[in-house]
Amino acid sequence: MEVKIRHRSRLMQLIALAMFLTLVWAYAQLEWGVPQGVKKTAVQSRGEITASDGSVLARSVNGKRVYPQGKLAGQVVGMLGSTEGLEGLEYAYDRRLAAGENLRLTLDPGVQAAAETALATAIPKHQAEYGSVVVLETRTGRVLAAASYPPFDPNRWREYSGDDRRNRPFLDVFEPGSTIKGLIVAAALNEGLTTPNTKYETPMHRFVGGRWGSTIRDAVAHPKELTTRQVLRYSSNVGMSHIVEHFPAGDMREYLGRYGFGKDVTMPTVMTSTGRLQPLRKWDDLVRATNAFGQGMSSTTLQLAAAYNAVANDGLYVSPRLVEGEPAGERREVLRPATARTTRAMLQAVIEEGIPHQAGLKGYALAGKTGTAQVSEGAKGYASDIYDSVFAGFFPADAPRVTVAVMVHGARLDYHGSQLAAPIYRDIASEVLSRWATAPLLTPKETENQK
Repeated sequence: MEVKIRHRSRLMQLIALAMFLTLVWAYAQLEWGVPQGVKKTAVQSRGEITASDGSVLARSVNGKRVYPQGKLAGQVVGMLGSTEGLEGLEYAYDRRLAAGENLRLTLDPGVQAAAETALATAIPKHQAEYGSVVVLETRTGRVLAAASYPPFDPNRWREYSGDDRRNRPFLDVFEPGSTIKGLIVAAALNEGLTTPNTKYETPMHRFVGGRWGSTIRDAVAHPKELTTRQVLRYSSNVGMSHIVEHFPAGDMREYLGRYGFGKDVTMPTVMTSTGRLQPLRKWDDLVRATNAFGQGMSSTTLQLAAAYNAVANDGLYVSPRLVEGEPAGERREVLRPATARTTRAMLQAVIEEGIPHQAGLKGYALAGKTGTAQVSEGAKGYASDIYDSVFAGFFPADAPRVTVAVMVHGARLDYHGSQLAAPIYRDIASEVLSRWATAPLLTPKETENQK
C-alpha cells in the first residue's frame, strides 16, 4: 500500500509539473506574442503613419513594423511591440491602426528635420541633458515639427531608455521664465494698463510683497528708467513688477488661462501634459509679480508655442493639431488684433535691438523673447546650477506664418536663453525661410549699392 501511494504521489507531481509548464508556455505566448501566422496577419494589416507630404513614417512589411524615416519624429511616432502600440502615436491610435486605418500627420518632414538638426547641433555643444522644439503653422495651429533630443530610432527601440523614447515637446513640464513677459505685456496693453512708451523707475532690485515679500532682481544692466518696450528689450523683472502692479490678480490669471496655461491642450487622442498655475487664493503681490516673469508657473513646449501663436495670430488662440482630419479644437480671442500687432513690433525690437546675432537673420523680420529659468526642486526651492534655456517667437514678424518654441534643459556651458535657445530658433528660421525661397529685405543703402 505504501509503495502504491508513493507511485501515485510521483505521478501527481509529474501531472502537476506538466500542467505548470503548459501554463508557463501559454503565458509566454501572451507575453511574447501570438503564434507567428496570426502575428504576421495582424501586423501586416496595420495602418500606415505618414507625414503631411506623404512620406511614410511607419508601415508593416512582411509581418514586421518598420519606420522608413528612422529617427525622424521617432518619439512622436512611437513604436509597436509584438502586436500592440507601446508609445507615441502607435500607442495612442492603436485601435485605429490595428483596424487598418491610416494616419496622416500635419508634420512637415523638412521642418521636423531642421528642428531636430538644430537641437542635435546645440545640445552637445552646450553639454545639456535634453531639449525640445515645437513649430506651429500660425493660422491653423497645425504642428509642423515636434522635435526631441536625444534622438530615438523606433526600428531599434529596445536599445533606448524610456527617457530617450519620451515625446518631450508634449510631455515635459518646466517653468518658462522670461518668455512669459511678452504675453503679460500684451495682456496689460489689452487692458489699457500700460503703453509701449510708459516709463517706470527700474533700479536693479526691488522689494515686492509687503511683510511676506521678497526682493526681485534683474540680471542684465540697464538704465534706471525703462519704457514698457525697453522692459522687454532688457528683460527686466523689476519693470514687469511695475507693469502688473495694478493688474487684478484674477484678471491676470485669467489671461494666462486664455493663453492655454494650466489647461489641457485639446488635441484629440494624443498624450500631452498640462502645466500648472497656482490657485487664485495664493495670488498675493509677490506671486503676481513672479508669474509676470514666468516663475511659479509651468508649461510644456507645446503650450508655450500655442500661447505665442495667439500673439502671432492677431490675438486668436487656436488649439494645436497633429493628425489631419481630427475635429478642430478650441478657437478663442485672447487679444484684440491691434494689441497683438503692437506686441509683435515690440518683440521684433527685442531681437533687432537686443540679440540680433543670437536670434536674428539680416534682412528678415523675426520676433520673440528669451527665457532663462532656474529649475524648481519643489520644497527645496530652486536649484543653484540647473537651468532651462527657453525661447518663443514667430516670423515674419509683421505677418507671421510660423511660431516656434524651444526648451533646453541642464546646459553646463552658456545656458542663458540668448546663448542657447535663441540660436536654435534662428537656425530653424533660417532653414524654413530658405525652403520658402524668401529673399531678404535690403536696407536703402544696400539697395542703392546694387543699382
